[in-house]
Amino acid sequence: MKLSIITPDKIVFEGDATAVTVPGTSGSFQILKDHAAIISTLEDGKVIVQQGKDEQILNIKGGVVEAKNNVVTILAEGIIEA
Repeated sequence: MKLSIITPDKIVFEGDATAVTVPGTSGSFQILKDHAAIISTLEDGKVIVQQGKDEQILNIKGGVVEAKNNVVTILAEGIIEA
């Protein structure tokens, strides 16, 4: 599936992913290929991007996620640098 993580400043990530775990307001949840369409608000926390066996973790400051037709878009308020 295609994933984009965007902040007001820049595009943080754009590419393919096999799974994405996001910090939803009611708890973390994972989005996989062919996930039902969803829009959810996000809390501050970790976004885990899996690309096959590789994993990338980004810490975001809240935002919104939309998943539809194997396209996932995360609009984050910002990225928390480690």
